[in-house]
Formats: sequence, structure tokens, C-alpha cells
Amino acid sequence: MKIRKAIIPVAGFGTRFLPATKAQPKEMLTMVDKPVIQYIVEEAVASGIRDIILITGQNKRAIEDHFDRNFELEYRLRQQKKDGALKEVQKISDMANFIYIRQKTPLGDGHAILAAKELIQDDEPVAILYGDDVVDARVPVLKQLIDVYEKYQDPVIGVMKVQRKNVSKYGVVDAAKLDKHVWQVNSLVEKPKPEEAPSNLAVAGRYVITPEIFWHLERVKKGKGGEIRLIDGFRSFIKKRSVYACEFEGQRFDCGDKLEFLKATVHYGLKHHEFNSDFAKYLKTVGSNR
Repeated sequence: MKIRKAIIPVAGFGTRFLPATKAQPKEMLTMVDKPVIQYIVEEAVASGIRDIILITGQNKRAIEDHFDRNFELEYRLRQQKKDGALKEVQKISDMANFIYIRQKTPLGDGHAILAAKELIQDDEPVAILYGDDVVDARVPVLKQLIDVYEKYQDPVIGVMKVQRKNVSKYGVVDAAKLDKHVWQVNSLVEKPKPEEAPSNLAVAGRYVITPEIFWHLERVKKGKGGEIRLIDGFRSFIKKRSVYACEFEGQRFDCGDKLEFLKATVHYGLKHHEFNSDFAKYLKTVGSNR
């Protein structure tokens, strides 16, 4: 079955960006002229996804409004003959079918993903993209994972190589290499010490899962505060079925981190067709004036 649905958990509070996220979702923080969540949805759509399932929480209404039609705005843009801007705002709501599920209590990423269980058929693979991770890639990262899934017909985890000293920030895979960018996963370790890490292949917020994962998530031991973690579901799943890792190509930014968010803003600013040249000149003056 073709992968046509994607689950995007966006229920987190975004405390690292307070006070900016006091009244707006962290996923709506803007990089140049688009919110972070739009970059992620665009990646999913470019990978063939048609149904976007957003797992939301409190204070996330702005995300729903962003992907909905705004008839008053469209009317005024039409009256002002701002055809380019009108086309852009209309394109947002037409990208995909958007479905919203409220996660009533924040009990981990696995709990958020479980909230979408009833929307997934028993034999239907589904993609997962996390709302903090933006990747600039020639081939969309999710498409790279889908290609691996279509070859092996088993779940796929997106991974990237990190410096050994930084592995304690990530989930890390113990895996055997099968191809240039494909690994078979033996186990997963959550935030290991550098000297104890099985590899430097870090899990990076992109997955293709099969519905059996839901069964495992419902039965894993809950963590601190009653949280259900996706990584624990995979640990259980691996005992019964193969899981693969795709070492994707592309430049990733963790937009849940302030410094990474700034780097991403500069990166996409330098790619923006309206002012990339002028922005590059400005950045040179910033360096020379310090």
C-alpha cells in the first residue's frame, strides 16, 4: 500500500522559546516568511503525502487557522490586486487534507502517535514527522525513507551521523550496514554516554511505521510521569520484525533549539529569491563590525 498519510505531533509547549511561545505555538515561529510547521508539511506533500494528521494540544489553534482558508484576507488581496500573495495563501490550505486530533494530556511522543491509531487502516504504512526538525534536502527526507520502505516493506527510521561527543543528546541505533545509506537496526539506545554509544547514528525525527507499532506502544512500560515513548515501541517491535535505518542526505536544523533556529533562519534567508544577495552582503558587514 502506498504511503499517503503522515502523523505530525505538535502538542508540545515549546518552553525553550518562552516568552515567544507563551501565546503562540512554537511550530508557528517564523523562518523568513513561513512558519516552521509549513516547511515540514511541504516536505511531506513533496514526498507524496495527501493526508496530514496533526496531533495538537492547548494553544495550538493558530496551526489550524494557518492551514485553513481565510476568506476575508483573500478578498482583500484580490481587491488590492496582490495576485502573488493571494496565490501563496490559497496554496497553503490546498496542499493536503488536514486532520486535527487533540492530545488531551502530554504523555510523550508515543502517546501522541497512538492518538491517530483509529485513522490508520490495519495494513496501512504511515509516515511520522516531528514538528521541530526542518531539513533542506535535494530529495525530501521523507521521500528517501519511503524509497527504503518500498524496497524492504518494514519500518524505517531516519538517522544522521553526529559527532561522538554529542550522541548523548539523541536516540542512537545499533545497526549493520546493508547499503550506502541503509542499515538494519539491531537495537536503539536513548541518549547514551559517548563511551557507551553503539554508533554515532542519531535518530532525527523522521519515520515510516507499520500499524503493528500501535500494538507495541499500547503495551510498553510507561516512563517517568506516565509517558509513552516511540523509541520504546520500536525496541519492542524489533524483537518480532525487522526495522531499517535510512541515513538521509540533507542539512537538518533542530528548530526546537534557539541557536539551531537562528542558523536555519540564516540558511533559508540566503536561499530566498527576493533578497538572498542583499542578505549575504549584510551578513558580511555584521562580521566585519564585530
